[in-house]
Amino acid sequence: MGKRVVIEEEECIGCGSCEEICPEVFKLNPDTEKAEVVKPEGGPEDEIQEAMDTCPVECIHWA
Repeated sequence: MGKRVVIEEEECIGCGSCEEICPEVFKLNPDTEKAEVVKPEGGPEDEIQEAMDTCPVECIHWA
């Protein structure tokens, strides 16, 4: 099995940068105001890595 994208939701501050960078994988949940992974099998790895690098609380990881 390949790498999967995960978000530590309890650490997420809901800034939205991941969704802005890679909307096919990340979405902000309007109920929790936190990001979630909508496509854990991934998408464009360069965009996912940019989202990880941009996250101010570093809560996005490969599993």
